Amino acid sequence: MESTLGLEIIEVVEQAAIASSKWMGKGDNNTADLVAVEAMRERLNKIHMRGRIVIGEGERDDAPMLYIGEQVGICTQEDAHLFCNPEELVEIDIAVDPCEGTNLVSKGQNGSMAVLAISEKGGLFQAPDFYMKKLAAPSVAKNHLDINKSATHNLQILSDCMNRAVEELVVVVMDRPRHKDLINEIRQVGARVRLISDGDVSAAISCAFSGTNIHALMGIGAAPEGVISAAAMRCLGGHFQGQLVYDPEIVKTGLIGESKENNIARLKSMGIEDPDRVYDAEELACGNTVLFAACGITPGTLMDGVRFFQGGARTQSLVISSQSKTARFVDTVHMFAEPKLLQLK
Repeated sequence: MESTLGLEIIEVVEQAAIASSKWMGKGDNNTADLVAVEAMRERLNKIHMRGRIVIGEGERDDAPMLYIGEQVGICTQEDAHLFCNPEELVEIDIAVDPCEGTNLVSKGQNGSMAVLAISEKGGLFQAPDFYMKKLAAPSVAKNHLDINKSATHNLQILSDCMNRAVEELVVVVMDRPRHKDLINEIRQVGARVRLISDGDVSAAISCAFSGTNIHALMGIGAAPEGVISAAAMRCLGGHFQGQLVYDPEIVKTGLIGESKENNIARLKSMGIEDPDRVYDAEELACGNTVLFAACGITPGTLMDGVRFFQGGARTQSLVISSQSKTARFVDTVHMFAEPKLLQLK
């Protein structure tokens, strides 16, 4: 899968990032998302594969979407039997977020990127468009932390695992009213808090890289993005746990239905019998082979944003593979016209 799709999925996220970045700072998050979706769909449909979107856009916020169940790839076309051998074809499940952090793009703020994760059919958890309590940390803390323990307890464990004082730890939390008590607890135990307005996928995977000065992600964010984060952390060997949040009173956004009972019924209809189950990265991304790809739209902790120059653009991407156990940073110059001078920095 990696040798067949590795380069192509990089181009998928690059095209989405370039399209969205043209709307950076223009205050129009819907268009920034729309063009990213269209660019991602167009490039996905040029890949020799039969792909199915299992996590997509649009259900929660009426955004333009690569919808759940949508078929993508050359081998989904009506005449695919002419050039696709069914016996050799591997069906691919795809989780996408063409513009992770649309508000960041529209406001010209750091941290937005185009992301996707792929695995063979059945290899990615089909998360409902609910919220998810998340806990991410470096690989040295894998299987030592517990999302059901208090932030205080987990930070003490993380401190021991990393051989760092609690006061040296930095925890990323989304700046939401629901996290008021969590933020206060983290500060009281002595750790430092980095608040973000959007884009917790980047924060989760940053925990797995040394030098980012991000040591944990805590709090509640979107469940689909949780699966994408888990796919990356599965490849990197980092710690990731997620627990679905189905009670509207906890998130108080009005985006996941009107009642806890209806949400539990919906989960059961999707085959989720235990709504309180804690999932780890290997369960959320259980495929034999998992690939993750991201491209910076605006500058972030791991990647620079799209930089335009006369006649082209430069992108920085990240592709992570469970198959080759690699994390590759890819620097690409895109030539739209005949450039007079390529940008090297």
